[in-house]
Amino acid sequence: MGSIVDKMTGVRSAAALMLLGALAGCVPAGGGAPVNPPSGPAPVAPAGGSCGAEGLQGLVGKSRASISGQRFAHELRVYEEGQPITMDYNADRLNIEVSRSGTILRVSCG
Repeated sequence: MGSIVDKMTGVRSAAALMLLGALAGCVPAGGGAPVNPPSGPAPVAPAGGSCGAEGLQGLVGKSRASISGQRFAHELRVYEEGQPITMDYNADRLNIEVSRSGTILRVSCG
């Protein structure tokens, strides 16, 4: 029968292994450091696309209030310049980027 110190060392080792196992799920597949999204503005997608952005370019320069209450045929994402957004690309999603003062800066698919 081992001493209490031996038992505590075993418990600590088991806890450390469980922690390492849990942290392993935080590393992207293939190993390496976690990928950080690039800083700066979101990538510019073509004005056209399947979301209908090409026909909505007239919104650029207008107030954010001009789209309030409008219904769009596709998924809509309205975000303020500099606001973090997901980097997943969805050709059917309409993106409207708005300035901090409330002016529409860009209408694109993605």
